[in-house]
Amino acid sequence: MESIIHYILDLGAAVFLPIIMIAIGLGVKMKPKKAIICGLTLGIAFVAINVVLGFMFTTISPAVTAFVKNTGIALKTVDVGWSPVASISWAWPYALLVFPIQIGLNILMLAFGWTNCLNVDMWNVWGKIFTATLVVSLTGSVPVALLIAAVQVVFELKCADIMEKTISSLAKIPNVTCAHVMNLECVILAPINRMLDFIPGINNINIDADKLKEKIGIFGENSVMGFLVGVFIAALGKCSVKVILQTGVGIAAALVLFPIVANFFIEALGPIAESAGSFMRNKYKGRNFYIGVDWSVLGGRTELWVVSILIVPVELVLAIILAKFGINSVLPLAAIINIGATIPALLVTRGNIVRMFIMQVITTPIYLVVSSLFAPIITKLAIEQKTLDVPAGQFLTFYGTEGPELRWALIKAANLMQEGVIVLIPIIVFTLLFIWTAKYMKKKDEQFEIEENLETQVVETEVVD
Repeated sequence: MESIIHYILDLGAAVFLPIIMIAIGLGVKMKPKKAIICGLTLGIAFVAINVVLGFMFTTISPAVTAFVKNTGIALKTVDVGWSPVASISWAWPYALLVFPIQIGLNILMLAFGWTNCLNVDMWNVWGKIFTATLVVSLTGSVPVALLIAAVQVVFELKCADIMEKTISSLAKIPNVTCAHVMNLECVILAPINRMLDFIPGINNINIDADKLKEKIGIFGENSVMGFLVGVFIAALGKCSVKVILQTGVGIAAALVLFPIVANFFIEALGPIAESAGSFMRNKYKGRNFYIGVDWSVLGGRTELWVVSILIVPVELVLAIILAKFGINSVLPLAAIINIGATIPALLVTRGNIVRMFIMQVITTPIYLVVSSLFAPIITKLAIEQKTLDVPAGQFLTFYGTEGPELRWALIKAANLMQEGVIVLIPIIVFTLLFIWTAKYMKKKDEQFEIEENLETQVVETEVVD
């Protein structure tokens, strides 16, 4: 059985998740033809977004390498990205136990009305396994590690409920949300967003991609904006004119292609989410259900990519500064396009580019410090499991560790027996902030709905006139 599950997982998200979606489509009474087409389209969407994301990283890498070379930066911990860390996680002997934990908790919480999210994003179960491997490496206790993974599942599902309206609106797909650990970064970003409301000059700025196009015309177009951002990053790295122009055109291409790829997700998930929602509502009268999917449904938001690229030089500069203070050892590289930080900023601000950038500047040190703290554990696991070859004196980590505050707080709490109740303070603080964020996002959703209705009434009035 274990070998069968590993074989299925090795197929990758582009094959594994479409199979799940086709099964769900058939289960909620979709026509077989429609369910199969939606499933295949989802697979195409995953392949396409990974191709474009990989292309963008390949395009920006020479500029990043040049920047690092020019600064003379020398950091002993290399950011290897999510894929090698996922491999380390899957190599844990008890990894497959996290599947029944996630599925069982989801079913239980749905039955008792504690969540309305049916999470079908089984691929990202590795995120819970990753947390569990960190815990077991520190405590040596498998039961504690699995308990911590279960706590993370609960947080993710409740966060999916909180963010559903925002995600559905931004993705333009009804009845869809995301039960991913990265969205728990909203717990840190929501208070920051609230504080920005009181800063003159920032509190009245609300610029998303559409408004940017209105204000600056051609310079707000994805192609032109991507070109200018790419040129800026390459120029900072003191690249040749050839590389500067190639980087500009490459980033321009990526920003134009991302919204096109996002349409595949809409075509694939829209009908399935609608059918699943209707099926569940018929079974449970008076409740509104939605499907939890991967973050990629938000890949069409231009703000996401503009901020992810603009923050690159800031990440490198902060890595150097924090290294001088002895609290960072990481060279951001494979995860330097830090989606795990940008997605929650997109959600909290609903695409306000200025605020998103400010939030990234504020939270980047957290990612650097936490990934530095995790580096010895990840390196130790890689060596013990013989998953990756690690040169002597070198450390490995994942700079884009999603939800770093929650993971750190959970790992601290796992040491309760060794260090006493004081280690519960971080998770208690995080939980209180989580409760506040839930109320904050509900209020923001209501405010947005009122504004949206007013805009609709204005448009209807203009049409009548």
